[in-house]
Amino acid sequence: MGRRFMTAELLPGMPDTIGRKPVKADQSPPARTLAEAITRSHDIIAEALDRYPIVARQVLFSGGNDSTVLLHLAHPYLDSSPHDAVVHVNTGIGIDETRQHVREVAHTWNLPLRELHPRDSYDDLVLGQVIARTGKNAGIRSVWKGFPGPAGHGVMYRRLKDEPLQRNRAQIVDTRGRSRKVLYLAGMRWGESERRMRNAAEIDQAGGIVWCSPLVHWTNAQMAEYRHTHRLPQNQVSAHLHMSGECLCGAFAKPGELDEIEFFYPRTAYRIRSLEQRVRAAGIPACKWGQKITGQNTPRPGSIAGRLCSSCPAPVEGQTDLMDLWTQQGLLTPAPTPASPTGVAV
Repeated sequence: MGRRFMTAELLPGMPDTIGRKPVKADQSPPARTLAEAITRSHDIIAEALDRYPIVARQVLFSGGNDSTVLLHLAHPYLDSSPHDAVVHVNTGIGIDETRQHVREVAHTWNLPLRELHPRDSYDDLVLGQVIARTGKNAGIRSVWKGFPGPAGHGVMYRRLKDEPLQRNRAQIVDTRGRSRKVLYLAGMRWGESERRMRNAAEIDQAGGIVWCSPLVHWTNAQMAEYRHTHRLPQNQVSAHLHMSGECLCGAFAKPGELDEIEFFYPRTAYRIRSLEQRVRAAGIPACKWGQKITGQNTPRPGSIAGRLCSSCPAPVEGQTDLMDLWTQQGLLTPAPTPASPTGVAV
């Protein structure tokens, strides 16, 4: 069974506001209540729709519990064109149960789902079989070889997530990026990490894509209250691992993470360990998933590419897992049967 909050009150360690203003934040006062947060989210979406020539509205859904809040909040906007949809990037190196959760939620809520796939597979990337197509190394050198440490995260993000999203955009607007734009609604929040605090913006236009983060100002408490109020479906992968598990590139894996994955999802762990054997057999030194490459520098906070990798920041040593703490204190209880946006149980 999943876990939910017994009440909407704050639990120990849970912030009730964003403590400081990100560089890209506006000067609006903090949303102290859930109702204020919801109103501001709709205002952000409305501003993006008013400011740009949007021809497709798409909600990016990782399958995690935070992105479920975003999907529930934003799904009424998916009614303006045939290209409006829920979008899930299937990186090919994730937990199958998360993929199934994404499909079930989209089906239950009667929402169109676009499941995108990268052109280059994760296996080919770590085996050094993806050759550069442009630049001075075109046709000569691999873009990457071995399992990525932190320094390889940018390559993995661009190849596994950004490339299919860019291709999806191109299929919709073609070369008319000035007059036609795709709105990607994403679930980034300032409160998630130092990287989000530095980089996340409410609205950020890049070429033919308008990135919009309606939940950017939401706190953990507001997210929890919304999930409880609307009885949203919970991804059991998130309940077990505290992440959606839609991408396990391993760039920022914490010590023992693969063992934890194996305990709950042995098929996924077997797939990764089998790939380790293939990489080792190919004579590639970086043959251990989740292990930082010797001599590889960790990127500075805020310099890591990846708008969608909210669960990727390097773990903080000694950081308390609040979910475990609250469970130990008896503040979390099994979740009830969740409901769809229309109130029908999932």
